[in-house]
Amino acid sequence: MCIPRSFIYPDGCPVNGWRPGDRRSGISRVGRGNERARQPRVSTSYAGPVTPEQISQSVRDVLAAACDAGEVTLPGGVPDDVTVERPRSREHGDYATNVAMQLAKQAGMPPRELAEVLARRLRDVAGVESADVAGPGFLNLTVAASAQGELAHTIVEAGQAYGHTETLRGTRMNVEFISANPTGPLHLGHVRWAAVGDAIARVLEAAGAEVTREFYVNDRGTQMDRFGASIMARAHGREAPEDGYHGEYITDLAQAILAARPEIITWPEAEQLAEFRERGYRLQLDEQRRQLDGFRTHFDVWFSERTLHESGKVDHGLDVLRQQGHLTEAEGALWMRTTDFGDDKDRVLVKRDGEYTYFASDTAYYVDKRERGFDVCLYLLGADHHGYVGRLKAMAACVGDDPEYNVEVLIGQLVKIMHAGQEMKLSKRAGTMITLGEVVDAAGVDALRYSLCRYPVDSSLTLDVEQITKQTSDNPVFYVQYAHARLSSILRNAAELGVERGELQAELLDHERESVLLAALAEFPRVVATAAEHREPHRIARYLEDTASTFHKFYDECRVLPRGDEDATATHRARLWLIDATRVVLANGLEMLGVSAPERM
Repeated sequence: MCIPRSFIYPDGCPVNGWRPGDRRSGISRVGRGNERARQPRVSTSYAGPVTPEQISQSVRDVLAAACDAGEVTLPGGVPDDVTVERPRSREHGDYATNVAMQLAKQAGMPPRELAEVLARRLRDVAGVESADVAGPGFLNLTVAASAQGELAHTIVEAGQAYGHTETLRGTRMNVEFISANPTGPLHLGHVRWAAVGDAIARVLEAAGAEVTREFYVNDRGTQMDRFGASIMARAHGREAPEDGYHGEYITDLAQAILAARPEIITWPEAEQLAEFRERGYRLQLDEQRRQLDGFRTHFDVWFSERTLHESGKVDHGLDVLRQQGHLTEAEGALWMRTTDFGDDKDRVLVKRDGEYTYFASDTAYYVDKRERGFDVCLYLLGADHHGYVGRLKAMAACVGDDPEYNVEVLIGQLVKIMHAGQEMKLSKRAGTMITLGEVVDAAGVDALRYSLCRYPVDSSLTLDVEQITKQTSDNPVFYVQYAHARLSSILRNAAELGVERGELQAELLDHERESVLLAALAEFPRVVATAAEHREPHRIARYLEDTASTFHKFYDECRVLPRGDEDATATHRARLWLIDATRVVLANGLEMLGVSAPERM
């Protein structure tokens, strides 16, 4: 078997009949040419596991060999990717591909004839037990039990590295998924991105990318002075200005500052305002960081907007635009001609009074990211930022970049949190909106993170705290975590009984439930690669649920530990390898979502 290259499968990753997006393939509805009862697998000698990637590469290899032998002619050459899938029924083999149907026209051959040519060669591939042609030209492949069973050993040995790929190796990515004012607590509007943005970063890292998580601090503008004035007013026992900030947290900040510098209230008013503003800023930013750390969301960079202006980076950004020829002056203002690249209107960068716009800061910030060496700048924005997509991409084009590669924008829809039958809206502490910390306190980190990551971000979401925290099998996060805890318990029980795994006899893992579970575990790297490619961590969550279900079905039919005075057999030991491999996969998947994998529940 050849060593495969890394692959990203554009059509998604089928797992036990489930495919992200629920797109079904005709492959699963076509049986073998001659239906027959499935025979026990024949053990064949093989030194390593067979994975979907290896099967895909093997199909490409036999295509190339058939071309070299003159059996097949492909003017367009052998395709770079060959998609293999898991049929819904084991009667149709372990893997299937419709590559013969896709290439038949180019090869000038009937699909079944081309499939027969490939099947003859695939039968000689190490680890392939059989290759059959079905229907109009599907190729159904069955893997030798020893080859598939060896995967359990590979997973256990790989440990935390299993599921990681190199599909994005060499790519430096900046993921900016929270941009907030340091004038108050993080609120419900930040909760979704705090979970999903971090999960996206984890999945991208698992796919080999070098990722920097970045928090953009909106610390410039009149809101900072209003923030300082609000704290100063409370320090003097007055109400905050009408256009200021309200809530108990302002009083808490005032008291903390007075405790550290009681003499501040004797200073001239302008000096007081500056001191209350800067000390309040630092305290509130520390509180935001503390809340995010408690939610298992950690940022590598906290980037201050005002440093762009203080360091001259905004002017530098304008110089870059001038060099590219996309600045123009009109009506006394300085404009970026984003309409040159599809934006609905040109954007003002410097107003008539000489004041820089927010978009000038955004442009300078993007230029700074690119000059720090990031290949891809990924922005995760709220539902009210649809208009930013076109202008950000046009801005990237204006500075000379490829807007379809260097800039990505994901728009997340709103989340409602229900608690005790009521929507969580108002906060005693923040005064207006429920805070991230209050939501975490109500639902818990694991339940909240998993539930937020489980759905595509472009869909609105309502979560009920009572539903996502209940300990029943119809609660997905509990179901997956319970499966991990159950697997851990089996391994503990084995140790207490003195049953050791020993050397794996992979050919003994030939029960149908074992084969289905192994096939599910083999899909994990492809699921990760696809989740990374599409920036969709919900694929990981749905995969984990399917795999947990597959494990429970296996455990119901296959005894792992000996009963009573029974001696442990080689089959028991082989199944312990499979148990540990399944535990590794569930733990790794949960880690990619930032969710714990408990050993006891």
